[in-house]
Amino acid sequence: MASEIAAGQTGAERRALDALETTALRESANWFQLLAGTSNVIMQLSARPVGYGVKDSKVDEGNLFLNPARRRRTTLGFLAVAILGGAEERAAYRRATNRSHAQVRSPEGAEVAYNAFDPTLQLWVAACLYKGAEQAYERVHRPLTGAFAEQFYRQGMVFGTTLQLPRDAWPATRAEFDDYWNASLAALEVDDATRDYLMRVVRLEYLDRAVPPWLMRRRVRLVTGYLEPRFRELMQLEWSDAEEVKFARFNRRVARFLRIAPRRVRELPFTRSLRDVQKRLATDTPLF
Repeated sequence: MASEIAAGQTGAERRALDALETTALRESANWFQLLAGTSNVIMQLSARPVGYGVKDSKVDEGNLFLNPARRRRTTLGFLAVAILGGAEERAAYRRATNRSHAQVRSPEGAEVAYNAFDPTLQLWVAACLYKGAEQAYERVHRPLTGAFAEQFYRQGMVFGTTLQLPRDAWPATRAEFDDYWNASLAALEVDDATRDYLMRVVRLEYLDRAVPPWLMRRRVRLVTGYLEPRFRELMQLEWSDAEEVKFARFNRRVARFLRIAPRRVRELPFTRSLRDVQKRLATDTPLF
């Protein structure tokens, strides 16, 4: 299946994509990607087939509610490999992802058809990951503009190529990406079943232990704050101007810290995860 998606690509072309330079994109490897992690999951699963593919997946090993530690490790591992990894790590992670995704497809006659190798769905997931990286960069630094914005965007292609997408599946320019993004937002649909599943994720039910009410309230506000208005609407989450003021103040404080923190501190979750991937590759330990 993966070969069908990457049809027409030679081994040399694939290796070139795996070796894609990410010097600009690297500046997005900061804590904001983690703070907004659940919000990004909601974005991805707001595409109805993606939502059903995740909530109804029969792959127990990757099920957040059955293996939360493993799911967190592999998700952060993907981001670390895509942004900071080399060609070998990206190729290995794609192969591991392929093996896992091969099992994620809807049964015949299902209400919602899904297939983890569908390039349309893969592009949406990669686009959400790119938006998360872009927002993480801008929260710490400044709005992306000019030639640097295009360089950052082109490097963001790595989120797709570390999955199964060929280069030409990625919109050619940042402006074309905006067109794709806006059209996709208009077509999103979150039904009750997907919304209930996502709210279980928001409420941390996969931890299988009680969360204090005050912490849960902060958790819900944080997740809601990192969602664009369209996703709040789909999730039926309320957000006030007063909450926006408090949320912006919180982000400014985090950003001030990250601007003065050494790179090794800003990137610590990512570099730690990348070392784990490299150790697993060196010892022939499964990535997933």
